[in-house]
Amino acid sequence: MERRTPWTRTVMMLPALVFFVAFVIIPMLMAVYYSFLRWNGIGKPKWIGGLNWVQIFHDPQALHALRLTVLVMVLSWVIQTPLSLLIGVFLAGRERYRNFFGILYFTPLLFSSAAIGITWSYILNPNFGLVLNIIKALGFSADAANIVGNPRWALLAVACVISWQFIPFHSLLYQSGARQIPEMLYEAAKIDGAGPWRTFFAITLPQLKYTVITSTVLILTGSLTYFDLIYVLTGGGPGDATNVLAMDMYKQAFMNQNVGYGSVLAVILAVAGVVLSIITLRLTGYNRMESQLEGM
Repeated sequence: MERRTPWTRTVMMLPALVFFVAFVIIPMLMAVYYSFLRWNGIGKPKWIGGLNWVQIFHDPQALHALRLTVLVMVLSWVIQTPLSLLIGVFLAGRERYRNFFGILYFTPLLFSSAAIGITWSYILNPNFGLVLNIIKALGFSADAANIVGNPRWALLAVACVISWQFIPFHSLLYQSGARQIPEMLYEAAKIDGAGPWRTFFAITLPQLKYTVITSTVLILTGSLTYFDLIYVLTGGGPGDATNVLAMDMYKQAFMNQNVGYGSVLAVILAVAGVVLSIITLRLTGYNRMESQLEGM
């Protein structure tokens, strides 16, 4: 096979590099520039230096949005990781009936966030939604059906809907990783008399450590950008109970016409995502997701 020269590799990477610079680097640099301006998005911008950056540390709304973002991040990981792991390992089996369940599990991947938000807004509607009928059938008060309208439960409801959307994707990661685990490990465990649970915790889970790390990074960084689904489902309400940083950024930049302050939030979200990814990978020491033989 003919070896590719460095020049050939550079040419092949050029289209991806152009797209990355055009749609990531340049918009990010523009956001940094806008963060030093007072601008409503229409009129003439005014340079104000670092006043927007100083303001954010004294803004209780921004700090509240940051706390909600971290909470959504934690809830998303707690809900998605164990369910995705179990579903992915289950679907990694070779039986035909598992393929049928796989089609059902992966259905949410076919829909956009806006469509999912609209669908779940009807399901969770306290006046006629499916949740209302279930609660009535269980003998509870109809007031308990107002989940997204209750500041105490709205964020948890949002985290559950987000998890419902993304669990299929992470299940695919675990399914792929589980199918790479050498069969001889399971054969050895069977000879030693290990049961299903012992096999899972002694072989499957350790062999999927890279996949768990990769999935964790995607969940944590993805949690910083949840906007469209929350916007459709709750609009950041009730009150500011689901007003995460991405939602606060939208409100500041477009509803309050404060593009400079909204750009500060955008830069913080981008930097937080990069830093979070680097810290996670450095602490774990892994950045791959394939399974590994014991001792390798």
